[in-house]
Amino acid sequence: MNRRDFEGYRHGVPAIRWPGDARLAISIVVNVEEGAELALAAGDSRNEHIYEVVEEVEGDRNLCMESHFEYGPRAGWPRIRNVLRGRGIRATLNACGRAVATTPWIAADAVADGHEVAAHGWRWERHVHMDESTERRAIARTVEAIARAAGAPPVGWHTRSATSLATRDLLIEQGGFLYDSNAYNDDLPYTVDTREGPHVVLPYAFDSNDMRFYNGGGFVFGQDFARYCIAAFEHLWLEGASAPRMLSIGLHTRIIGRPARIGGLEAFLDHALSRDGVWFATRAEIARAWRTGLGMPEWIPRRCPPDFAPEDGRPA
Repeated sequence: MNRRDFEGYRHGVPAIRWPGDARLAISIVVNVEEGAELALAAGDSRNEHIYEVVEEVEGDRNLCMESHFEYGPRAGWPRIRNVLRGRGIRATLNACGRAVATTPWIAADAVADGHEVAAHGWRWERHVHMDESTERRAIARTVEAIARAAGAPPVGWHTRSATSLATRDLLIEQGGFLYDSNAYNDDLPYTVDTREGPHVVLPYAFDSNDMRFYNGGGFVFGQDFARYCIAAFEHLWLEGASAPRMLSIGLHTRIIGRPARIGGLEAFLDHALSRDGVWFATRAEIARAWRTGLGMPEWIPRRCPPDFAPEDGRPA
């Protein structure tokens, strides 16, 4: 984790093919963060102040900002869900523990549709300045909340932007995650050594991501998102003729779920579905395929804790 790697696959990509001999694995990631943002109403020390505009309110609840984040669960998620379900595409929900505890029906919807529910931290926070005991509690709390809402513990993890030097080892220690996405440095999975043995990393992407509708990122209309993602798809699909490739598409319920943007997602998905040699997969499926291709030992998922009671739909 601590050693930087600028070489990657400079000496050759492993001779791995995706299921069905696909050229390109496409990972659709729906980030579920709403309810995990900073809010005095949730007992935080301050309010979230960045959305599509900067609205900073100190010392009192920011009702306007709260309503901005409510849009995702109320209107954005149902749109995204319908788009994916109508095309038979299974995605990975990158869910914060506190968000899932606030909106457990989203995890239930995801499981019913065959999606993976992975972990995105407890409170959509960075881990970089956490001490180990604080970070260990945050991971455990997130695992428990997702297990209760989704009926099974998460097997994947993605910290918001900045991890600590201990994050990856703690993920292995806290029950053995199958993979993490705490990297942005390749178009393919790779393995790293941890104190528990080899571990799979599935790099994420900020460019093929609807977050570029914010803060001067270049996307204005839904077709901007579609054009960019299609361009990435075409290039990786061509490269996939000689070596496997992976494309991560990042979504947020409060962003791409807007009526003027959702068509961009539909256009990209329809373009990708029209081509042969494409495998839409959850990140867990991609990680398992990579492990199998490398001949790694079988990964054994963690078990739910003895007092686990998913039917109540609420965190302990």
